[in-house]
Amino acid sequence: MNALKEIAGSMENTPKMPVLFLGHGSPMNAIEENEFVQGFRKISSEIESPRAILCISAHWETRGTQITAMANPRTIHDFGGFPKALYEVQYPAPGNPALARETQGMIKSTEVHLDDKWGLDHGAWSVIKHMYPKADVPVIQLSLDYARDARSHYELAKELGKLREKGVLIVGSGNMVHNLRMVDWGRLNENYAYDWAQEANQKMIRYMLDGNHDPLIAYQKQGKAFELSVPTPEHYLPLLYALALQDKQDAISMFNDQPVAGSLSMTSVKIGS
Repeated sequence: MNALKEIAGSMENTPKMPVLFLGHGSPMNAIEENEFVQGFRKISSEIESPRAILCISAHWETRGTQITAMANPRTIHDFGGFPKALYEVQYPAPGNPALARETQGMIKSTEVHLDDKWGLDHGAWSVIKHMYPKADVPVIQLSLDYARDARSHYELAKELGKLREKGVLIVGSGNMVHNLRMVDWGRLNENYAYDWAQEANQKMIRYMLDGNHDPLIAYQKQGKAFELSVPTPEHYLPLLYALALQDKQDAISMFNDQPVAGSLSMTSVKIGS
């Protein structure tokens, strides 16, 4: 009976939720107090409390598409070399198996597998914990199929649109500019960007404000600055998931729009009201 109530509740329509792309940056943002975590808290205060969150994180790449479907996802500490306090953080948000199954049924372009092993990686919990610190909003994650190209990720994301009308906050978590090999570790806590990182970030923002998604999807054809800013796709693709869900009437705005350590951008995006 409880399972039936959960399914029925998840299917009720609500006012359309916004969509977020969050530049998550260092895992240390999970336990530090800085302008970025303040930005995450502020954005959550501006939107209706969601019934659930669907997160597409840079840190869950799989063969094929998977969605977490356990009742109690574990907190995954998928990083190394950080202070003990970071590994002690737990974010015990519940899952939502019924929502996972409903989302699985929405996606027609590929087979979606229900996962009972993953949990919440730091791309999800390190930012969501600032938005909903009570861990009382259910969270599920959708994986990134590393065999798909940017266009097919964008098209798959469009199939998730109905979730916005069911009280689900869809969150892409990554970084628009993300080149760890070129990080200036001596300026890790500074708002500093290499010229190419600043150029790419500004162009990305301009395309978004113009509603011009095609060059963002074809990011590999946008020149040297994009090539250096997106050397691998996993931190960039969650942005495309958010953009794919933008309707014509949706406003778009940026927050946390700061570079870090030369080759990282914390720029985050809100789509809709």
